[in-house]
Amino acid sequence: MASPVSPCTPKIQNGTEWISLLQKKVAFFLFLLLLLSTIFLFSTWYSSHNFTFGGKEALRDSALLTDHLELNSTAQIIARDEAVSPSNYSFRGNFSAEASFEISDRRSPFAIESCDLSKGKWLRDSREPLYSNLTCSFLPETRNCQMYGKLPNYLYWRWKPDECDLPRFESKRFLDLVRGKKMAFVGDSLARNQFNSLLCLLSQAEIPLDVYHDPFNQFRTMHFPSSNFTLMVMWTEFYVQGIPIIINGTATASFDIYLDKINTKWTSQLPGLDYLIISGGNWFSRVNYLHENGSRIGCVNCREENLKDYGIAYAIRRVVRKALESIISCQNCDGLVTFMRTYTASHFENGSWFNGGDCNRTEPLNEKEINLNGIEWEVRKIQNEEIERIKVMDKDAKKHFGVLDVTKAMMMRADGHPGAFYNKKWFNNVNDCLHWCLPGPVDMWNEMLMLNLISSSSFD
Repeated sequence: MASPVSPCTPKIQNGTEWISLLQKKVAFFLFLLLLLSTIFLFSTWYSSHNFTFGGKEALRDSALLTDHLELNSTAQIIARDEAVSPSNYSFRGNFSAEASFEISDRRSPFAIESCDLSKGKWLRDSREPLYSNLTCSFLPETRNCQMYGKLPNYLYWRWKPDECDLPRFESKRFLDLVRGKKMAFVGDSLARNQFNSLLCLLSQAEIPLDVYHDPFNQFRTMHFPSSNFTLMVMWTEFYVQGIPIIINGTATASFDIYLDKINTKWTSQLPGLDYLIISGGNWFSRVNYLHENGSRIGCVNCREENLKDYGIAYAIRRVVRKALESIISCQNCDGLVTFMRTYTASHFENGSWFNGGDCNRTEPLNEKEINLNGIEWEVRKIQNEEIERIKVMDKDAKKHFGVLDVTKAMMMRADGHPGAFYNKKWFNNVNDCLHWCLPGPVDMWNEMLMLNLISSSSFD
């Protein structure tokens, strides 16, 4: 009598069916194992590429970061009593960087001579910034927009020249290019804006030493020991001598500007420099008085009877020319490479600095929304013309000149200013629509600088 068969037991007629069933179960197990392995590997790869911020939500959370950042910064610098005077602190070396440069994402080599970096557009970019207020202890609170709550939309754009790609900044590559060199930024607070951007970018590869700063922090010298690279910033409102006008014992916003007298506080530091980045122009928007040959010859923005108003463009051309002529006449400055960073516009709407002006845009302007007939574009034209003029004067080619033409690109970035999102310890209810958030669009200036350094390496 046959044994009863359970309804849950498959009816197997022979050994062939057993083998077929076993193969199916093994195949299913292997498929499941492969699927789980793939998910695990993808998860591991993704997390390794987002370690800096943890996405845009983490950028918003970083706005909660408070004053302990400044304490960390203080712990990393040399005590002021041990600082070295900039006139006695100099590093020189010989280093010739290769003239070719391969873009970090392995596209074709970049030839700067064949591409106009000033013409292009801003494209969306999903990559995280190269630094943040969490990773750069040198970031000033007045530019620390994330710390004070600005939404991070403005961070996810990149400048795309029409004829080429602008490679992303590479801190280690930059430090290799400037090994044994000395670089200085000269200008106003926007020159310092670029200096701070470069400082934050480079500090992702190495934390520099703060070897000198004056009591007002207008002159500062940083040193990167591993590459023996010195980075400086030197303050000047006008390149030439400018003295605040005093009324009733109080300095006013106006200056006496001496067109024929260079400000030697910065020119005295030129010997020994390898690279110089100069910029300026914003201090001419106020009422100023022009002097030459010991006499007052006119003004800018004054509208006074019996005094000629020469206008902003004239005054800027005169001081830019004086600055460049001082550079070309510098003794012991052979080989100095000078870049003129062109003028950048403010984006105040509904007023200006102290009467309710704001800048609440959340994305870049398009090209049709910017004005190429205003004073900003005229100043940029003057700067380019004066660089071309000085190149002709430098017949022996002992010094070298170039331009970081950022004007048009930055005219589009109305969304990149601090606005209301900065430390207002000194300026309550004042929006900053002139300077640039860090990180932010200003970092692009240093990407342009890096490409120009690669091109200028052939001068060595």
